[in-house]
Parts: sequence; structure tokens; C-alpha cells
Amino acid sequence: MPLVWAAALAAGAAIGLILGLVGAGGSILAVPLLVYVVGVPDAHAAIGTAAVAVSLSALLGLAGHARAGTVKWNCALVFAAAGSVGAWAGAQAGKATDPDLLLALFGLLMLAVGLSMLRPRKGTPDPTVRLTRTSAGRLLPRLVPLGLATGLFAGFFGIGGGFLIVPALMLATAMPVANAVGTSLVVVFALGATTAASYALAGQVDWGLTALMVAGGAAGAAAGIALGKRLAGTKDLLTRLFALLVIGTGLYVSWTGLPALTALLSA
Repeated sequence: MPLVWAAALAAGAAIGLILGLVGAGGSILAVPLLVYVVGVPDAHAAIGTAAVAVSLSALLGLAGHARAGTVKWNCALVFAAAGSVGAWAGAQAGKATDPDLLLALFGLLMLAVGLSMLRPRKGTPDPTVRLTRTSAGRLLPRLVPLGLATGLFAGFFGIGGGFLIVPALMLATAMPVANAVGTSLVVVFALGATTAASYALAGQVDWGLTALMVAGGAAGAAAGIALGKRLAGTKDLLTRLFALLVIGTGLYVSWTGLPALTALLSA
């Protein structure tokens, strides 16, 4: 048991460290770490536990961004509301999916995310963008469907989805990346809490492991933020290295779930 506790703390610290260094994406490693490092035997339990840990970690990170004024609250609330509907539907679908197949599909998602992180971001940011009565006709048709789609992915795979939410917010509103990161934490908390509630009602959350991961994540995030300041000039390199780590992990997870994926394709 002490080894399991230590592994959960270490997994949380690793996720927090990555979040502190590169700003998003650490939560996608939560499920593989719970399954392959901590030893959670069932993918559903791993997803439920990860969802709780991710939502609580996002809430802690949101406080700092709110103080810094980087959160576009109206955009965040609309995106989160649409995303929560999608997350609930996605969680129901995820719980009904075979655990081995779920892991295989998760591995494919990791491959797609890692490859997308290697692509440079384009477009001219608009730091003054706001969701108002005047701009609602232009922004709502973008925020609502993108929020719903992002929520479906987040709920199905039990992830915070920051790596999806940040570019989606930038695509919908053209807000700068700093605002997108801060705003995304509102959405990550909402989607994570929705997914967590669904799995918790089904008894598929290990609350002890959740507490250990959040504690480890807080320590890891503090170290990551401090290290990130010292390595600020190499953030692009760190992001690319993390993308390669995600791709490598995705290949491994996909390979382990290959029999279930093959069975689906041959059905």
C-alpha cells in the first residue's frame, strides 16, 4: 500500500510539474499514469479518479489567473456550460465502453494531441475581445459548438482537455494565448467536475488516490512554475519535448489496447 501511495503522489507531482512548465496538457497523462504506474486495474476507475484530480487542480490554478486578470469570464462561462452538456454525454458513453477499447482509443487521442502540439499556432490575437450583447451574434455560434465538442471528448476520456480548450477558445474568439490559458481553467474545472460527478455516482472514483494526486500536483506545479521561469526562453523546446512524450506514451497505450481495437474494426 505505501508503494501505491508513493506512486500516486509521484504521478500527481509529474502532472503538476508539466502543467507548471508548459501550461497545459499534463492531465492527458493522468489516466496512463494511474493505470500503468499506480496500478489502478480498471480504466473506468482511472478515468473517474483522474477527472476529480484534474478538476481540483484546475480550481487551484484558476485562483492565480483570476488575480492576474487573464480570465475572459463571459466567454469561459458560455464555453463551460456547453462543454458540461457534452462532458455528461461523453462520460455516459465512456462508462458504457469496454475498458480495454477505451484505453486503445485514448492512446490514439494522445497521438493526435501530441502531433497537434508540434504544429505552430497561427492568427493575430485580439486582447480586447469580450462577449457582450454586441459581439454575441459573432461569438456564440463559435463558442457553443466548440464547447460542446470539446466537452464530449473530455467526458469520454476523463481528461481536463486544456490542450483542446486553449486552441478552441483562440479559434472561437482570437483571444491571446495568455487569456486562453487562464480562461480554459474555468472550463477544465467545469468539465472535470461534470465527468467526475458522473463517475462518482457510479462508484468509480478512488478518493484516497485523488487526494494524493492533488497533493502531489500542488507540489509539482509549484516546482514547475519556478523552473519554468528559469527556462522561459526554452518554452517552445519544452513544449515540443512534451509533445514527443505524449506521442510516445500514446503509441504504448495504443499498442497495449490493440487487441480490443482490432476486435472493434473486425466486428
